Amino acid sequence: MPGSVKAQDSKLSELNRFMSALKGLSRSESNLIAILHKVQELYGYLDREAMDEVAATMNIPTAHIWGVATFYHYFKLKKPGKHVIAICLGTACYIKGAGEILEKLKEELKTDIGGMTSDGLFSLEEARCLGACGLAPVMMIDGKIYGSLTPKKVSEILQGYRKRSSGE
Repeated sequence: MPGSVKAQDSKLSELNRFMSALKGLSRSESNLIAILHKVQELYGYLDREAMDEVAATMNIPTAHIWGVATFYHYFKLKKPGKHVIAICLGTACYIKGAGEILEKLKEELKTDIGGMTSDGLFSLEEARCLGACGLAPVMMIDGKIYGSLTPKKVSEILQGYRKRSSGE
């Protein structure tokens, strides 16, 4: 069995265990948001196959599930890149040059906010505040904050990720 299929089966098994624990509770359908969080934790986004499994297991119409998923901005409906970049566009960052940093990211990645590089290595998101205003402008890659950014620093940081990925 290929590794990706095995991993997919393992994720579905874990999701089913999680839903089974909730299904016995009264008003189990009220746990939909918790289940969607679990799906995103396991897959990195709301995988279509997993969402179909949620609908079947929890006896909730698929249309209702997707309605909830699209209502909340937190949920990702597309598979993200291997490395998720969030550029802070909050007030402090914007005043200190986040617009210029965003343009550099778009140029280097050849994608826009909400997009992914053609090689699947990076996806680009915006954030309203990353809580590091003293280091403005900032971006976060896979949970790591990079501050006091300049266009040159952005290029160097991205190059580092590319080098590490090509060496794996």
